Amino acid sequence: MSKKLPRGVLFSGNITIDFNHLKRKLKAINMAYGEEAARMRDYTLPYGSGTVTFPLDETQVLAELHGNRVEALDDIRAALRRSLERPIGIEPLRERVKPGDKVALVVSDMSRFWMRQDLVVPHLVDYLGDACGVPDGDITIVVANGTHLGGDERELRTLVTDAVFERVRVVNHDCTADDLVALGVTPHGTPVSINRAAAEADLVLCLGACTHHVMAGFGGGRKSILPGISSLETIRHNHAFALDPHALRTNPLIGNAVLAGNPLHEDMCEAAGLVPNLFVVNLVMNAEMRLAAIFSGHYLASWERACEEVNRIYRVPVPRRADVIIASCGGYPKDMSLYQGTKSIDNVETGLKPGGTLILAIEAREGGGPAEYFDWVKDLCTGTIEQRLRNDFTIPGYIFFLNCEQAQRYRIFLYSSVDPASVAPMGIRAYSDMDALLRDAAIGGKETYIIPNASTVIPYVAEKE
Repeated sequence: MSKKLPRGVLFSGNITIDFNHLKRKLKAINMAYGEEAARMRDYTLPYGSGTVTFPLDETQVLAELHGNRVEALDDIRAALRRSLERPIGIEPLRERVKPGDKVALVVSDMSRFWMRQDLVVPHLVDYLGDACGVPDGDITIVVANGTHLGGDERELRTLVTDAVFERVRVVNHDCTADDLVALGVTPHGTPVSINRAAAEADLVLCLGACTHHVMAGFGGGRKSILPGISSLETIRHNHAFALDPHALRTNPLIGNAVLAGNPLHEDMCEAAGLVPNLFVVNLVMNAEMRLAAIFSGHYLASWERACEEVNRIYRVPVPRRADVIIASCGGYPKDMSLYQGTKSIDNVETGLKPGGTLILAIEAREGGGPAEYFDWVKDLCTGTIEQRLRNDFTIPGYIFFLNCEQAQRYRIFLYSSVDPASVAPMGIRAYSDMDALLRDAAIGGKETYIIPNASTVIPYVAEKE
């Protein structure tokens, strides 16, 4: 007698097929797939002059960090004049300069054009003429290139605007020039020589932007003098403080936001103190990289106030360190090279677990940056990097060394135009395909922070109340 099978069940030979069970399994699979698809979200990061977009399970994203909201200045000219007439720590600018005085206006180079000094320089030059009686012919704009090569006329026009370039003499600082002027030696033993136009001026007026800095604690302020317009010897002697004198590693006394006891920062302040009649204008950008505050006055007091504002805007509390950080430097010019772009690593590592994964978008259209950046691969592979750094310290060499240190602490993946073979000896993996990068990074299910502008945002674990 044949056995009657339940409805939806088919018997064929020795095989019994339960279609009801299959339907339930298929429904569960479809639901699971649908839920997984629903969890996927596209995230977009600045990259070069454009963007890069990638999908990620949003349930693994702890937060997308953007910095603290601060409105941009709605009237830059008025804000600048207020800061010049009510400066911090010294008398107003109009009382420090008079008709007949020679003024050296020191501005940053293209690597720091994110500060958009072109929106400030015309107002500053106008103020020197209108309020201080200094004609255009008595002003020299000196571009603080540090060890960087100076740009061509087109770049200079971009930095100061066409209108100002036509009115005022603009010169590139050359750290190897043979007419630099010696000012003295700092208590840290650094011989200080600076640009002649600045050394011979009656007033040195520095315009810079304050932000966190991997070696000096914060950028801006005194950095307009050292390294900005200093000699190569001065810069090398100062920046050598970035190395621990007793071991091949970064000096533990330096770092982001570290000022107390930081020998590199203290030496910079001492060098700036050798420049007579120095007046500094400090710009602070908000998290959207728009000008949010201006603090002018004494080279140290006004800059320290700017540092406080930078911390207020850029430091973002997080509940805990994440397994993964996916970040961008903020696009061009922040990611113009590895030399510039990898400075973001030091900003974000306070939010990353030891051994965690960092995925960083750096277009690096200029490759490593300074020609010698990748030259240090030879010393890395031959084991001579310590000897060369100590005997012939250079900033690109130190940044290269720092990047190698960071690659030992974290798994670093670059979405970049650089040749993967060029960074492989450093322990860094580079990709031009974001899908391939995410597949190899294997970050599924791991707690992640997304940081669209890692050149400014500093995550920190908030203390429990």
